[in-house]
Amino acid sequence: MKMKIVVFDSGLGSLSIIKAIQKKTKSDIIYLADRKNFPYGTKTKSQLYKIITDTIEKISERFDPDVIVLASNTPSLLFREKLPKNVITVLPPLEKIQKASNVAILTTEIVAKSKELDNYIEQFSDLEEVLKINCSELVELVESGKFLTHERDCVKTILKVLKDEFKENKIKIATLSSTHLPFLLPFLKKYFRGVEFLDPAEDVAIKISKLEKSKSTRNSLSIYTTKSPKALQRNLKSMGISNKVNLFS
Repeated sequence: MKMKIVVFDSGLGSLSIIKAIQKKTKSDIIYLADRKNFPYGTKTKSQLYKIITDTIEKISERFDPDVIVLASNTPSLLFREKLPKNVITVLPPLEKIQKASNVAILTTEIVAKSKELDNYIEQFSDLEEVLKINCSELVELVESGKFLTHERDCVKTILKVLKDEFKENKIKIATLSSTHLPFLLPFLKKYFRGVEFLDPAEDVAIKISKLEKSKSTRNSLSIYTTKSPKALQRNLKSMGISNKVNLFS
């Protein structure tokens, strides 16, 4: 029996995690884009906690998965100690850069302001000053699909959000602490050539590969969304994904 894995976040972010998982292991993946509740990063903590716990409960009842990947850094950081044992979270890969300086965490508004992120950073005592940057505008670029069709607007927004912060703080390393941000890597690498960008997706994929039950030769992918299947289908098609999108309610 192949592992059954549900990967969910508020939209397209899950795809960056799914891609990494499929490179490491063959499994049945169910991708849920919770677009009804996009964006997670601007909700209050209590609103978001209810959304996440309700969604995990529904996923468990409907699909009975072996593993659920909460493919969103925001609730992963805020609620990592309150989630069921079969939920894998996505966190900034700070263990890889423990003696570094000039580090930025690119994240959402609610996480950038949270004590939970401060507490997480404190676990890595060798890290010097860490800059937290609210990148909610960049998350929107990805979810709207503008990163595929409006290159000039994307570049303008990316530079507005990051250029001065990176320059003033001499940033050398930045963590992509929203799963939407890896889709902007071509732009980020082009305009910030001296910065190393860290994507936590591979860490998640390695964790899952260690849980693998049996070897298989094929991946499968089923796609669901909580809102507007046709709109998601259009975006996915332009990304080369033609799987049918089903409504999840």
